[in-house]
Amino acid sequence: SRHASSDRARNALNAAEARSGKKVNVPQRAQELARLVAERIVLPAGFASDPERLSRFDREARVLASLSHPSIAGIHGVEEVDGQRFLVMELAAGETLAARLQRGPLGFEEAARTALRIAEALEAAHEKGVVHRDLKPGNVMVDREGHVKVLDFGRAKALGTHPLSGPE
Repeated sequence: SRHASSDRARNALNAAEARSGKKVNVPQRAQELARLVAERIVLPAGFASDPERLSRFDREARVLASLSHPSIAGIHGVEEVDGQRFLVMELAAGETLAARLQRGPLGFEEAARTALRIAEALEAAHEKGVVHRDLKPGNVMVDREGHVKVLDFGRAKALGTHPLSGPE
């Protein structure tokens, strides 16, 4: 059932977040869509009353919803369970670029291909008036085939006449 999936996600996220102190992506099967997604906890229950954190959560959800590109992890929706708010996102396969770089430098062709895919994702975001502002190897997933997904638009800023622009 959906509640059992949410309970499992909440328990796994609570345990993982307690260990790491960071936002956590946990694969879950979206019952309605019969596909794997990442339920990403953004606001633990204790922060749900913090207007700044709520604003950042809502901004990230709106920014992600405004972007559509093969190299940007997409958002499927927003959930709230027992005061914990989740972004239900596309599950990005592979490993972070940071983890990949721990094994050694990329070869020239792999580096060029990865950089190009990241640049294309950022260009698509910039065309929508969105600046990522937290691009780092830990926010980029790379799969075995070299497909790239830029993650974590939580610090993104909508610029100019973008409908999401305004105070942070």
